[in-house]
Amino acid sequence: MTVRRTILKSAIAAAGLAVMGLNAAVAEELDTLKEKGVIRIAMSGAYPPFNFVNDENQVVGFDPAVGTEIAKRMGLEAEIVTTAWDGIIGGLLANKYDAIVGSMTITAERDEVVDFVGPYYSDKRAIFTKPGSDITDLDGLKGKKVGLTLGETHEDWAREMGYSINTYKGLPELLLELENGRVDAIVNDSIAAILAMTAKGQEFAMFDDPGTEPFGAGIAIRQGNPALAEEMQKALDSMMEDGTYLALAEKWIGADIR
Repeated sequence: MTVRRTILKSAIAAAGLAVMGLNAAVAEELDTLKEKGVIRIAMSGAYPPFNFVNDENQVVGFDPAVGTEIAKRMGLEAEIVTTAWDGIIGGLLANKYDAIVGSMTITAERDEVVDFVGPYYSDKRAIFTKPGSDITDLDGLKGKKVGLTLGETHEDWAREMGYSINTYKGLPELLLELENGRVDAIVNDSIAAILAMTAKGQEFAMFDDPGTEPFGAGIAIRQGNPALAEEMQKALDSMMEDGTYLALAEKWIGADIR
């Protein structure tokens, strides 16, 4: 069992009592949300340009824009919640919020404990170094210090590969550590890292992980809510069909990332 799986299972165990208490209620969770008129949507707030806190202390980016639009089409108001990424699934299971729209990769491990709507975009793992680095492939990472975001799927992958790693709270910290030379390389979803470094004028070199296929990012909800999943998927599908999704993607990402 990897460390990442242990962390995830610990978070689930911590939320166990809350989950047991919800078993009877979750079947009608959509009705409860409709009565309240609000859906609480979680993300890290540390993953620009997908989700981040701007100068006005507002959480903005592609993820909150998508989540807010889905809520609107469901007749709900979106309340955006930020939380540490490594405990975000535990918070969902403990009923601290109702959905995660935070660029969460859909994996078989996560699918055992939450249900996913989507995917709402796709991406691929990439490795970033400073220009001129002698690290040009995965073998070059051996014996080097590799930076990753705590709790992401890349952390699990890096541990299984046997790399020496440092973990951080989010992408901004990763970029700063790479820029200052405290890590030799960082591993991240390619789109977010490329856009973030380009926006700040940070030079970089990169290469893909050839052993990883493109992956989808999904919206996580508690299990046992088929009506909620169906309505959220319907809202997402309608966004993609009427051009709203493309407009949001072009605004925040600069391209169609479906």
